[in-house]
Amino acid sequence: MTDLLQLVVGGLATGGIYGLAALGFTLLWQASGTINFAQGEFVMLPAFAMLGFMAAGAPLALAFLLTCFVAVAVLGWAFKRGIADPLLRFGMMPIVVATIGLAIAMRNGVRAGYSAEAHPFPSLFADKLLNIAGVTLTLADVGTLLFALVLVFATQAFLQKTVTGRAMQAVAQNTDSATVLGIDVPRMIFYTFAINAVLACAAALLVTPTYLAKFDMGESLGTKAFFAAIIGGFNNSRGALLGGLIVGVSENLAAAYISPTYKDAVALVVFMLVILFKPQGLLGRKVERKV
Repeated sequence: MTDLLQLVVGGLATGGIYGLAALGFTLLWQASGTINFAQGEFVMLPAFAMLGFMAAGAPLALAFLLTCFVAVAVLGWAFKRGIADPLLRFGMMPIVVATIGLAIAMRNGVRAGYSAEAHPFPSLFADKLLNIAGVTLTLADVGTLLFALVLVFATQAFLQKTVTGRAMQAVAQNTDSATVLGIDVPRMIFYTFAINAVLACAAALLVTPTYLAKFDMGESLGTKAFFAAIIGGFNNSRGALLGGLIVGVSENLAAAYISPTYKDAVALVVFMLVILFKPQGLLGRKVERKV
């Protein structure tokens, strides 16, 4: 029983990171109809940016803050203006192809320009064991889970409790009606891209100590985050967290009780089961479209 609880907590910690990345998928989809298949690379790039700032002498906290500013400019504003805005007018397929190409370019760019080797990354949490009700847990697992939950719920509170957040939700529901109400639609959409960039930086801060900073670290992470978003419900931001937690726990249990070989296949299996029986996701809602 103790081993099971340790596996579940470890899976929840990893799942919280998947949930952060998945939340970016759902936010961009709701606000602008964008599906960003470079989301994993949006986590990988800040990891290398933080390494660069730390190599220049900045402590981890300052490196994270500087990376957030750079990410908002590059992964938020530049991505929106350079790729999303010009291509979305032509439909979904161009943006899908463009973001897949962007992911490949970012991976190869980091490999060629920085290194193909895996680089260690300092952990936000001390290497310490905790004994909670007889269960031995690592501080990193507990801290990662709590940090991820705080970020997700803080994002939820911002969207639901602030004027700007409610305006962003209005834009996500109906851009035409939001425009009539006097909401600055382009600005609200930019805020969504900026939040996605900051969440990607936070995910990088949490996941890189385990994954190590490597040019292809975002490939698997992005795929699992996409599955998590679908599992939870692509039009529900809480569903992104739920999907991430399900994927993380399922992976840990499969690796321990079946075989580590099947760990990476679990997300696909859960994804297929969910879309077969509930295509809109566990917390998603059906959206009717007129044709």
